[in-house]
Amino acid sequence: MWIRPISKAGLQHCPLILQLPPNLGHNNMTPKARSSAMEAAGFDSDGREFKNAQEMWREQIGDEGDAPKKTQWYREGVAYWEGVEASVDGVLGGFGQVNDADINGSEAFLNTLLHERFHGGGSNQHLVALDCGSGIGRITKNLLIRYFNEVDLLEPVSHFLDAARESLSQEYFVASDVHKATNFYCASLQEFTPDAGRYNVIWIQWCIGHLTDDDFVSFFERAKVGLKPGGFFVLKENIARNGFVLDKEDRSITRSDLYFKDLFRQCGLHLYKMKEQKGLPEELFAVKMYALTTEVPKKVHKTRSKAQANRPGIIK
Repeated sequence: MWIRPISKAGLQHCPLILQLPPNLGHNNMTPKARSSAMEAAGFDSDGREFKNAQEMWREQIGDEGDAPKKTQWYREGVAYWEGVEASVDGVLGGFGQVNDADINGSEAFLNTLLHERFHGGGSNQHLVALDCGSGIGRITKNLLIRYFNEVDLLEPVSHFLDAARESLSQEYFVASDVHKATNFYCASLQEFTPDAGRYNVIWIQWCIGHLTDDDFVSFFERAKVGLKPGGFFVLKENIARNGFVLDKEDRSITRSDLYFKDLFRQCGLHLYKMKEQKGLPEELFAVKMYALTTEVPKKVHKTRSKAQANRPGIIK
Protein backbone atom coordinates (compact mmCIF):
# COMPACT_ATOMS: atom_id res chain seq x y z
CA MET A 1 0.00 0.00 0.00
CA TRP A 2 1.45 3.26 -1.13
CA ILE A 3 -0.71 5.90 0.52
CA ARG A 4 -2.08 5.90 4.05
CA PRO A 5 -5.66 6.72 5.02
CA ILE A 6 -5.35 10.45 5.69
CA SER A 7 -6.49 11.90 8.98
CA LYS A 8 -8.29 15.22 8.73
CA ALA A 9 -6.60 16.32 11.92
CA GLY A 10 -3.26 15.37 10.39
CA LEU A 11 -3.82 17.98 7.71
CA GLN A 12 -3.47 20.76 10.28
CA HIS A 13 -7.18 21.58 10.30
CA CYS A 14 -7.30 22.19 6.59
CA PRO A 15 -10.24 24.57 5.89
CA LEU A 16 -11.35 22.32 3.03
CA ILE A 17 -12.53 19.82 5.60
CA LEU A 18 -13.85 22.06 8.30
CA GLN A 19 -15.43 25.01 6.54
CA LEU A 20 -15.78 26.83 3.26
CA PRO A 21 -13.24 29.56 2.49
CA PRO A 22 -14.77 33.04 2.74
CA ASN A 23 -14.65 33.68 -1.01
CA LEU A 24 -16.73 30.55 -1.64
CA GLY A 25 -19.66 31.62 0.51
CA HIS A 26 -23.16 30.48 -0.42
CA ASN A 27 -24.89 33.86 -0.43
CA ASN A 28 -23.40 35.38 -3.56
CA MET A 29 -23.30 32.35 -5.87
CA THR A 30 -25.82 30.33 -7.85
CA PRO A 31 -25.86 26.58 -7.07
CA LYS A 32 -24.26 25.79 -10.45
CA ALA A 33 -21.49 28.39 -10.06
CA ARG A 34 -20.95 27.37 -6.44
CA SER A 35 -20.48 23.74 -7.41
CA SER A 36 -18.07 24.64 -10.19
CA ALA A 37 -16.00 27.02 -8.06
CA MET A 38 -15.78 24.64 -5.11
CA GLU A 39 -14.72 21.81 -7.34
CA ALA A 40 -11.93 23.88 -8.82
CA ALA A 41 -10.49 25.10 -5.51
CA GLY A 42 -8.17 23.04 -3.32
CA PHE A 43 -5.74 23.21 -0.43
CA ASP A 44 -2.46 21.80 0.70
CA SER A 45 -1.74 20.22 4.08
CA ASP A 46 -0.65 23.60 5.48
CA GLY A 47 -4.07 25.07 4.69
CA ARG A 48 -2.89 27.11 1.72
CA GLU A 49 -5.56 27.58 -0.92
CA PHE A 50 -5.09 27.00 -4.66
CA LYS A 51 -7.67 28.46 -7.01
CA ASN A 52 -7.60 25.30 -9.11
CA ALA A 53 -5.70 22.07 -9.69
CA GLN A 54 -3.78 23.54 -12.59
CA GLU A 55 -2.24 26.16 -10.32
CA MET A 56 -1.27 23.48 -7.79
CA TRP A 57 0.27 21.18 -10.40
CA ARG A 58 2.18 24.03 -12.02
CA GLU A 59 3.81 24.78 -8.69
CA GLN A 60 4.52 21.13 -7.84
CA ILE A 61 5.78 19.75 -11.16
CA GLY A 62 6.30 22.85 -13.28
CA ASP A 63 5.02 23.54 -16.75
CA GLU A 64 4.60 20.73 -19.25
CA GLY A 65 7.94 19.19 -20.11
CA ASP A 66 9.66 20.05 -16.80
CA ALA A 67 10.95 16.51 -16.35
CA PRO A 68 13.38 17.17 -13.44
CA LYS A 69 10.67 18.68 -11.24
CA LYS A 70 8.25 15.86 -12.01
CA THR A 71 10.94 13.28 -11.29
CA GLN A 72 11.54 14.97 -7.95
CA TRP A 73 7.81 14.71 -7.12
CA TYR A 74 7.90 10.94 -7.56
CA ARG A 75 11.29 10.48 -5.91
CA GLU A 76 10.14 12.29 -2.77
CA GLY A 77 6.93 10.24 -2.63
CA VAL A 78 8.81 6.95 -2.70
CA ALA A 79 11.40 8.31 -0.24
CA TYR A 80 8.63 9.00 2.27
CA TRP A 81 7.49 5.37 2.22
CA GLU A 82 11.05 4.06 2.27
CA GLY A 83 11.19 5.45 5.80
CA VAL A 84 8.03 3.63 6.92
CA GLU A 85 8.03 0.30 8.76
CA ALA A 86 6.93 -2.71 6.71
CA SER A 87 3.92 -3.57 8.86
CA VAL A 88 0.15 -3.23 8.65
CA ASP A 89 0.25 -0.27 11.01
CA GLY A 90 3.07 1.28 8.98
CA VAL A 91 1.42 1.05 5.56
CA LEU A 92 -1.86 2.28 7.05
CA GLY A 93 -0.22 5.36 8.51
CA GLY A 94 -0.73 4.38 12.12
CA PHE A 95 -4.35 3.34 11.55
CA GLY A 96 -3.80 -0.40 11.54
CA GLN A 97 -7.16 -0.83 13.27
CA VAL A 98 -8.98 -0.05 10.00
CA ASN A 99 -7.62 -3.19 8.34
CA ASP A 100 -10.58 -5.45 9.13
CA ALA A 101 -13.23 -2.93 8.11
CA ASP A 102 -11.32 -2.17 4.92
CA ILE A 103 -10.98 -5.83 3.92
CA ASN A 104 -14.61 -6.62 4.78
CA GLY A 105 -15.86 -3.70 2.72
CA SER A 106 -13.64 -4.62 -0.21
CA GLU A 107 -14.69 -8.27 -0.07
CA ALA A 108 -18.40 -7.44 -0.18
CA PHE A 109 -17.82 -5.14 -3.17
CA LEU A 110 -15.60 -7.65 -4.99
CA ASN A 111 -17.98 -10.55 -4.36
CA THR A 112 -20.86 -8.63 -5.92
CA LEU A 113 -18.77 -7.67 -8.94
CA LEU A 114 -17.49 -11.19 -9.59
CA HIS A 115 -21.02 -12.62 -9.53
CA GLU A 116 -22.33 -9.90 -11.80
CA ARG A 117 -19.48 -9.99 -14.28
CA PHE A 118 -18.53 -13.68 -14.43
CA HIS A 119 -20.68 -16.78 -14.68
CA GLY A 120 -20.78 -18.56 -11.34
CA GLY A 121 -18.74 -15.78 -9.79
CA GLY A 122 -15.75 -16.92 -11.82
CA SER A 123 -15.47 -20.24 -9.97
CA ASN A 124 -15.12 -22.12 -13.26
CA GLN A 125 -12.41 -19.78 -14.61
CA HIS A 126 -8.72 -19.25 -13.96
CA LEU A 127 -8.86 -15.74 -12.52
CA VAL A 128 -5.83 -13.44 -12.35
CA ALA A 129 -5.55 -10.12 -10.49
CA LEU A 130 -3.00 -7.32 -10.25
CA ASP A 131 -2.56 -5.63 -6.85
CA CYS A 132 -1.30 -2.10 -7.54
CA GLY A 133 0.55 -0.30 -4.77
CA SER A 134 0.53 -3.63 -2.98
CA GLY A 135 2.82 -2.58 -0.15
CA ILE A 136 3.44 -5.54 2.16
CA GLY A 137 0.79 -7.65 0.40
CA ARG A 138 -1.96 -6.82 2.90
CA ILE A 139 -4.80 -6.87 0.36
CA THR A 140 -3.43 -9.83 -1.58
CA LYS A 141 -2.99 -11.92 1.56
CA ASN A 142 -6.30 -11.03 3.21
CA LEU A 143 -8.53 -10.85 0.15
CA LEU A 144 -7.35 -11.29 -3.43
CA ILE A 145 -5.54 -14.61 -3.08
CA ARG A 146 -8.76 -16.21 -1.82
CA TYR A 147 -10.68 -15.23 -4.97
CA PHE A 148 -8.02 -15.36 -7.67
CA ASN A 149 -5.87 -18.24 -8.85
CA GLU A 150 -2.95 -15.90 -9.42
CA VAL A 151 -2.14 -12.47 -8.04
CA ASP A 152 0.69 -10.24 -9.25
CA LEU A 153 1.96 -7.53 -6.91
CA LEU A 154 3.18 -4.11 -8.07
CA GLU A 155 5.04 -1.95 -5.54
CA PRO A 156 7.85 0.65 -5.89
CA VAL A 157 9.17 0.42 -2.31
CA SER A 158 11.57 -2.51 -2.22
CA HIS A 159 11.41 -3.35 1.50
CA PHE A 160 7.61 -3.46 1.33
CA LEU A 161 7.78 -5.86 -1.61
CA ASP A 162 10.35 -8.02 0.20
CA ALA A 163 7.97 -8.25 3.17
CA ALA A 164 5.11 -9.18 0.83
CA ARG A 165 7.16 -11.93 -0.80
CA GLU A 166 8.10 -13.33 2.59
CA SER A 167 4.58 -13.24 4.05
CA LEU A 168 3.12 -14.88 0.94
CA SER A 169 5.71 -17.64 0.76
CA GLN A 170 4.64 -21.22 1.49
CA GLU A 171 6.69 -21.21 4.70
CA TYR A 172 4.59 -18.47 6.33
CA PHE A 173 1.33 -18.48 4.40
CA VAL A 174 -0.58 -21.64 3.53
CA ALA A 175 -2.14 -21.35 0.09
CA SER A 176 -3.06 -24.03 -2.39
CA ASP A 177 -1.22 -24.43 -5.66
CA VAL A 178 -4.22 -22.97 -7.46
CA HIS A 179 -4.24 -19.77 -5.39
CA LYS A 180 -0.83 -18.12 -5.33
CA ALA A 181 1.13 -14.89 -5.60
CA THR A 182 2.96 -15.24 -8.89
CA ASN A 183 4.94 -12.12 -9.82
CA PHE A 184 6.41 -9.39 -7.64
CA TYR A 185 7.13 -6.24 -9.66
CA CYS A 186 9.24 -3.53 -8.02
CA ALA A 187 8.06 -0.63 -10.15
CA SER A 188 5.85 2.44 -9.95
CA LEU A 189 2.45 2.94 -11.55
CA GLN A 190 3.68 5.62 -13.94
CA GLU A 191 6.37 3.24 -15.28
CA PHE A 192 4.44 -0.04 -15.39
CA THR A 193 2.87 -1.63 -18.46
CA PRO A 194 1.04 -4.93 -17.88
CA ASP A 195 1.19 -7.94 -20.15
CA ALA A 196 -1.64 -7.82 -22.67
CA GLY A 197 -4.80 -9.67 -21.68
CA ARG A 198 -3.44 -11.11 -18.42
CA TYR A 199 -5.82 -9.76 -15.77
CA ASN A 200 -9.48 -10.23 -14.91
CA VAL A 201 -9.24 -7.54 -12.25
CA ILE A 202 -6.73 -4.76 -11.65
CA TRP A 203 -7.06 -3.58 -8.04
CA ILE A 204 -5.72 -0.09 -7.26
CA GLN A 205 -5.99 1.05 -3.64
CA TRP A 206 -4.49 3.99 -1.77
CA CYS A 207 -1.78 4.64 -4.35
CA ILE A 208 -3.27 6.55 -7.32
CA GLY A 209 -2.97 9.81 -5.35
CA HIS A 210 0.75 9.80 -6.05
CA LEU A 211 0.16 10.16 -9.79
CA THR A 212 -0.15 13.49 -11.53
CA ASP A 213 -3.30 13.90 -13.62
CA ASP A 214 -1.57 13.20 -16.92
CA ASP A 215 0.16 10.10 -15.51
CA PHE A 216 -3.18 8.98 -14.03
CA VAL A 217 -4.66 9.01 -17.54
CA SER A 218 -1.65 7.40 -19.22
CA PHE A 219 -1.52 4.64 -16.57
CA PHE A 220 -5.11 3.60 -17.21
CA GLU A 221 -4.63 3.81 -20.97
CA ARG A 222 -1.74 1.33 -20.68
CA ALA A 223 -3.47 -0.80 -18.06
CA LYS A 224 -6.58 -1.28 -20.23
CA VAL A 225 -4.47 -3.48 -22.48
CA GLY A 226 -3.78 -5.75 -19.52
CA LEU A 227 -7.44 -6.62 -19.00
CA LYS A 228 -9.02 -9.80 -20.30
CA PRO A 229 -12.41 -9.54 -22.05
CA GLY A 230 -14.96 -8.70 -19.36
CA GLY A 231 -12.21 -7.61 -16.98
CA PHE A 232 -12.45 -4.47 -14.87
CA PHE A 233 -10.64 -2.09 -12.56
CA VAL A 234 -11.37 -1.50 -8.89
CA LEU A 235 -10.13 1.84 -7.61
CA LYS A 236 -10.42 2.41 -3.86
CA GLU A 237 -9.37 5.81 -2.61
CA ASN A 238 -9.70 8.62 -0.09
CA ILE A 239 -12.19 11.25 -1.20
CA ALA A 240 -11.90 14.99 -0.56
CA ARG A 241 -15.21 16.68 0.15
CA ASN A 242 -14.50 19.29 -2.54
CA GLY A 243 -11.71 19.95 -5.02
CA PHE A 244 -8.51 18.38 -3.73
CA VAL A 245 -6.04 18.25 -0.86
CA LEU A 246 -2.31 18.16 -1.49
CA ASP A 247 -0.30 16.25 1.12
CA LYS A 248 3.11 17.91 1.06
CA GLU A 249 4.69 15.27 3.28
CA ASP A 250 4.25 12.20 1.09
CA ARG A 251 3.69 14.00 -2.24
CA SER A 252 0.16 12.85 -2.93
CA ILE A 253 -3.19 14.38 -3.77
CA THR A 254 -6.60 13.45 -2.39
CA ARG A 255 -9.19 14.14 -5.09
CA SER A 256 -12.92 14.71 -4.82
CA ASP A 257 -15.50 12.37 -6.32
CA LEU A 258 -16.15 14.81 -9.19
CA TYR A 259 -12.41 15.19 -9.80
CA PHE A 260 -12.10 11.42 -10.12
CA LYS A 261 -15.08 11.16 -12.43
CA ASP A 262 -13.63 13.79 -14.72
CA LEU A 263 -10.38 11.81 -14.93
CA PHE A 264 -12.33 8.60 -15.60
CA ARG A 265 -13.92 10.31 -18.60
CA GLN A 266 -10.50 11.38 -19.85
CA CYS A 267 -9.34 7.77 -19.53
CA GLY A 268 -12.29 6.52 -21.55
CA LEU A 269 -13.48 4.45 -18.59
CA HIS A 270 -17.08 3.84 -17.56
CA LEU A 271 -18.35 3.72 -13.99
CA TYR A 272 -19.94 0.32 -13.53
CA LYS A 273 -20.57 0.46 -9.79
CA MET A 274 -19.62 2.64 -6.83
CA LYS A 275 -19.80 2.10 -3.07
CA GLU A 276 -18.68 4.02 0.00
CA GLN A 277 -16.53 2.22 2.57
CA LYS A 278 -18.22 2.00 5.97
CA GLY A 279 -16.83 1.56 9.45
CA LEU A 280 -13.80 3.87 9.29
CA PRO A 281 -12.98 6.38 12.06
CA GLU A 282 -14.71 9.74 11.65
CA GLU A 283 -11.40 11.64 11.62
CA LEU A 284 -10.42 10.01 8.32
CA PHE A 285 -11.49 11.09 4.87
CA ALA A 286 -14.35 9.23 3.27
CA VAL A 287 -13.24 6.28 1.13
CA LYS A 288 -15.02 5.15 -2.03
CA MET A 289 -14.73 2.09 -4.23
CA TYR A 290 -15.20 2.45 -7.99
CA ALA A 291 -15.61 -0.45 -10.40
CA LEU A 292 -14.54 0.75 -13.85
CA THR A 293 -14.96 -0.91 -17.24
CA THR A 294 -13.69 -0.20 -20.72
CA GLU A 295 -17.12 -0.88 -22.21
CA VAL A 296 -20.36 0.99 -21.57
CA PRO A 297 -22.30 -0.86 -18.84
CA LYS A 298 -25.48 -2.49 -20.11
CA LYS A 299 -28.67 -0.93 -18.83
CA VAL A 300 -30.94 -3.28 -16.97
CA HIS A 301 -34.51 -2.96 -18.21
CA LYS A 302 -37.34 -4.02 -15.93
CA THR A 303 -39.47 -6.69 -17.58
CA ARG A 304 -43.10 -7.36 -16.95
CA SER A 305 -44.07 -10.51 -15.10
CA LYS A 306 -45.15 -13.51 -17.17
CA ALA A 307 -48.76 -13.13 -16.06
CA GLN A 308 -48.73 -9.45 -16.94
CA ALA A 309 -47.05 -10.12 -20.29
CA ASN A 310 -49.74 -12.63 -21.26
CA ARG A 311 -52.64 -10.43 -20.21
CA PRO A 312 -54.78 -9.34 -23.20
CA GLY A 313 -54.51 -5.71 -24.07
CA ILE A 314 -57.46 -3.44 -23.48
CA ILE A 315 -59.32 -2.51 -26.65
CA LYS A 316 -60.22 1.14 -26.57
